[in-house]
Amino acid sequence: MLIPTCLFVIYVHGQKITYFLRPLWESPPKPFHEIPHYYHENVSMENLCKLHGWGIREYPRRVFDAVLFSNEVDILKIRWKELYPYVSEFVLLESNSTFTGLPKPLVFSTVRDQFKFLEPRLTYGQVPGRFRKGENPFIEEASETCIGLSPQTSRWRASVHIYQAGKTRYAHYRQSDEILADAGWHCSFCFRHISEFIFKMKAYSHVDRVRFSHFLNPKRVQRVICKGADLFDMLPEEYTFKEIIGKMGPIPHSYSAVHLPAYLLENADEFKFLLPGNCLRESG
Repeated sequence: MLIPTCLFVIYVHGQKITYFLRPLWESPPKPFHEIPHYYHENVSMENLCKLHGWGIREYPRRVFDAVLFSNEVDILKIRWKELYPYVSEFVLLESNSTFTGLPKPLVFSTVRDQFKFLEPRLTYGQVPGRFRKGENPFIEEASETCIGLSPQTSRWRASVHIYQAGKTRYAHYRQSDEILADAGWHCSFCFRHISEFIFKMKAYSHVDRVRFSHFLNPKRVQRVICKGADLFDMLPEEYTFKEIIGKMGPIPHSYSAVHLPAYLLENADEFKFLLPGNCLRESG
């Protein structure tokens, strides 16, 4: 009886046990060099730059904002309204399938009219879903017919790169050891509808965390949101036992809306689901 009970406990709570023991099997990444962030609405940009050890540029830089889009229309609108005064070109790519290979509609193409305010600066591209089994995109590209060479080109220098079929994958690595403190917001599940929560739980890179089908129950999802608990019933992803134990349990409720994006506060009625005291979501 003891062995079956132990096996059942491991089956149900195996992931929690693994994460609790994380300090034993994984070391923390190299710490960032955190750059202090000085900002206040009533302090001139010249003084703010001086505090950071910088000077004001004679001409502004060209800034590009590139987004991989799935279905986050509300957050995209807030993001682009916030960045509009500072960005030279907005680039958005959308696929007809999710990270996990599930088919999805091209959402942005149906709501593009909501973003007319930045249309002159917008570059929108559609990317097909995952390649079919046996399809090699590099060979497909290399097989394109060369129409001609530039008159300035006396010869063509070919280059060859070998990719291992089925093994070569896109990799995303840390690009810098510098990080600017308090430089923005990150919200993985800032959705208006319960159906959007469920869609992302099944669609994004951590789909393996949906260990049981009842995790996707709409009533459970709503209950977890209002409680401030983890959608996947996981322990905190930390590297010391002290931090893991200290962050266990629901996230404390916050009633502060200070320094949120201006467009969000200016349109509070439209985005009240993102403000304190509004945890109930539409079914959708």
